[in-house]
Amino acid sequence: QVQLVESGGGLVQAGGSLRLSCAASGSIPSIYAMGWYRQAPGKQRELVAAISSGGRTNYADSVKGRFTISRDNAKNTVYLQMNSVKPEDTAHYYCNAAWTGGAGVVYDYWGQGTQVTVSS
Repeated sequence: QVQLVESGGGLVQAGGSLRLSCAASGSIPSIYAMGWYRQAPGKQRELVAAISSGGRTNYADSVKGRFTISRDNAKNTVYLQMNSVKPEDTAHYYCNAAWTGGAGVVYDYWGQGTQVTVSS
């Protein structure tokens, strides 16, 4: 079993910064991708940013240039540095860890999420 625990959410003013962390524990392989997703009320969950175990990153267009995803493989932890936040960044942010195991089985785990609220 894998556990993902997020932290760092909260209330921030528009234009400010926030840093989210997600620590993974349990039966984790050496190679896996991690990512941050968000879901605002009445909207579908969407990818914010993802990072491979080798450090390759992918961002949603809406956060490019403002958010930075990084990871510490030794700590099995992924971070999301959020700068120049906007009210539209308000959402529940979820951490995800995923990999493909033997026989092509996909393993996909989610944290409980952390709320980010940006005031205007």
